[in-house]
Amino acid sequence: MRLKKRLKLAASGRMKARGQLRSWHAALAVFVIAASATCASDEPAPREAFITNQSGQSLSIVDLATFKMVDEIKIGGKPAGIALSSDGKRAFVTAPEGNELVIVDVISRQVAKRLTMSGGPLGIAAHPSTGMVYVADWHADKISVVDPDAGVVTAEVAVGESPSGVAVTPDGALVLSADRDSNEVSLIDTKMNERIDRVPVGERPFGVTISADGRRAYTANVGSNDVSVIDIAGRMVIATIPVGRRPYAVALNGGRAFVTNQYANTLSVIDTGTLKVVKTLAVGDYPEGIAADPVRSYVYVACWFDNVLMRIDTAKLAVAGEVEVGDGPRAFGLFLR
Repeated sequence: MRLKKRLKLAASGRMKARGQLRSWHAALAVFVIAASATCASDEPAPREAFITNQSGQSLSIVDLATFKMVDEIKIGGKPAGIALSSDGKRAFVTAPEGNELVIVDVISRQVAKRLTMSGGPLGIAAHPSTGMVYVADWHADKISVVDPDAGVVTAEVAVGESPSGVAVTPDGALVLSADRDSNEVSLIDTKMNERIDRVPVGERPFGVTISADGRRAYTANVGSNDVSVIDIAGRMVIATIPVGRRPYAVALNGGRAFVTNQYANTLSVIDTGTLKVVKTLAVGDYPEGIAADPVRSYVYVACWFDNVLMRIDTAKLAVAGEVEVGDGPRAFGLFLR
């Protein structure tokens, strides 16, 4: 009605204008639907979760559509860390007690290769374009750079004490390692394979997560019960956010950071704009690894003592389901494919 009054159309002209308006709306609807389909296909939602089970010494595979465990692969060596290749064809698993990097062909569901690592391999991350894999050596205070195709360590980079979590920036330029016993994060140049800087954070940083735009990193500090927010370009902490007891890892989804608190059996929900905790969610016993669906409003949490993977609806801020996995799930890393 507002449109008709504004244009002051004659009675005969109104019908014509309405017809044109309907045609325009129909064309716009077709365009929006087509554009939405194109956008959705650009970044498909993950189909599976790969969960390392430390006590069970295995890798559970969960179908995210049915939310059921569909396979379990024997790994050995008390597996903990997990990363996936950018093409989604391989899973990289650290086995700290076996001193191994285990490479799994996720299509055939078979162990493809075992590489002997020195010290205690723990955190792990894969480069988004070169295919190199970065493994934190908890005992030797270094990051090993592994060529998974050749099956060799191509470089070793000295970092702080007891490196745990590892993450790569989206552009692949930097690797960040959370150096637990040095209370700092190391920044490694991936071209030179050298540590170029370090940023002091809270006490005993364990998990480290980088935002999708590559501007910020978040560390879960198990000793000080807080999260440090790092401006990566500025090489400085811009916020310290108190969370629950013994925070382990962080995932980002929908403008929020979700933090697993081991001793509190909760998730702290942080607004990434205000950098304040907006809610605390009760989850299973001893939550550890956490990963975010980059397309849908979900994060997934591995609860070590309950032997379950939980799905959290990040829009409703509520538990949306759980599935039983192997014994002692840790899932330390990016485990969605």
